Amino acid sequence: MTTNSKIQISENELVFKISRSAGPGGQNVNKLNTKVALIFDIKNSTTLSTAKKQIILKKLANRLTKDKKLIITSQKFRTQKANRNAVVEKLNETIQKALQRPKKRKPTKPTKASLEKRLKSKKIKSQLKQQRRKVEM
Repeated sequence: MTTNSKIQISENELVFKISRSAGPGGQNVNKLNTKVALIFDIKNSTTLSTAKKQIILKKLANRLTKDKKLIITSQKFRTQKANRNAVVEKLNETIQKALQRPKKRKPTKPTKASLEKRLKSKKIKSQLKQQRRKVEM
């Protein structure tokens, strides 16, 4: 069972696909299947509420397949078990990040020094442009 700070996703909702890895392992790369791909069907998940599903679907829209499945892969480690754990950890982080509410922006005023700096630069530009004008005689 994978857990998030508030969400628990049961193992039967996760589909693991194993294939040959291109990562470290020397000659084992050609013999062992260590790459793990986790497929999580967000749309048909029973553990997520509809509100949470909508948030996740919206925030992770560019990472989902056409049928609203999230695919996360790992081939970082030499063993299948380590890659499987890494994939589950990535899933937890991804979902947690998607459900995190962004901080509210506090409107700020420009500092006195920055206002003065802006006005000074405007005055310099203005003087420069006035010098470029034709002189009337």
